[in-house]
This record gives sequence, structure tokens and C-alpha cells, in this order.
Amino acid sequence: MAKASNDRITIDLFADEKNRGRPKTNPLSRKDQLLVNKRNQIKRDKAKGLKRVELKVDEELFDTLNTLAEAHNVSRGQLIESMLMMQINSFSSCDDNLPLTVNELENT
Repeated sequence: MAKASNDRITIDLFADEKNRGRPKTNPLSRKDQLLVNKRNQIKRDKAKGLKRVELKVDEELFDTLNTLAEAHNVSRGQLIESMLMMQINSFSSCDDNLPLTVNELENT
């Protein structure tokens, strides 16, 4: 009978060897804990109606975003989201200047 590393039912199936030191508070390995936590985070975000966006920025911009977020007591993601919303609102307020195509966006 094989035992999966993330099996929570038969935790002590092969518990013949005793480990010294502080007892484990979680039966899963760190790798498995991270997988479970990430899966739960994705489920929470999906339930809230959130979508994931990933972008790569220069280190200087990254540091600036961190500094601004810390100064305003918000997370970096919240700061970026508010900046994007402000930019979208400014585009919406002047519909005449809103680029219509990808080519026009690239040329600005």
C-alpha cells in the first residue's frame, strides 16, 4: 500500500521512526503546505471575483512602488490597482483622446 505525502487520513502509517526535536505542527511537507495554501488563495480570490494580472517592471520602478505603497499604508497590488483605476478614469473623462486601436496605443 502506497502513501501519498499529502495524505491527511493515514498520517502515522509509517511512523516507526521517531524524530528528535520539536514535533511537527503540520503533517504535510513544506512543499505540500505551499501547494495547499496557494490553491486556497486562488479559491478565495476567485470567490471574491478577482483575476490575476502579472507584469514585469524595472527594479527602480519596483522599489518606487514599494516605497509609495509603504508611505500610503497599502499593499503594492492595491497601489497599482488604484493607479490603474485613476488612469482609466482619466481616459474615460476624455473619450476623444482615448486610443481606439493597439497601433495607436503603441504610437503614444
